[in-house]
Amino acid sequence: DVGEVYSRLLDHRPVIQGEIRYFVKEFEEKRGLRELRVLENLKNTIFETNERVLPKCEQAMQDNLSETFKRLQAANAMIHRLQEREYEARKLQADKVMAREEKCIAHCEEFMKEQQKKRAEVDEEHRKAMERLKEQYSDMEKELAKYVSF
Repeated sequence: DVGEVYSRLLDHRPVIQGEIRYFVKEFEEKRGLRELRVLENLKNTIFETNERVLPKCEQAMQDNLSETFKRLQAANAMIHRLQEREYEARKLQADKVMAREEKCIAHCEEFMKEQQKKRAEVDEEHRKAMERLKEQYSDMEKELAKYVSF
């Protein structure tokens, strides 16, 4: 009795094996070869993609990349020319500014020399005027000294 109680209550292998057989039978009957057909269709799709679609895509990509590369090279050449023109324009502008600055410095130096010359002339005139005034005042003092003795 104990063996029978044990096998009925605790040994589930016969029930599980029966369920497994039932599941496999149902799976094979209902699904049949559907998975095999799906896999075959998938294989055909992949083959077609590899043989036809992928080469077309690669060729289109190569054509477009080649055209894009040519356009980029042309754009790069134009930008390089523009940079050279801008560099030349800036250099020309800098040369003009430098020439103006040198001209201004030369003009300033000439102006300062002229001012020094005029200052020297004014100083000389002032010195001569001072000498004349000294002579005049000394003459006036002599004249005054003549009249004081009376």
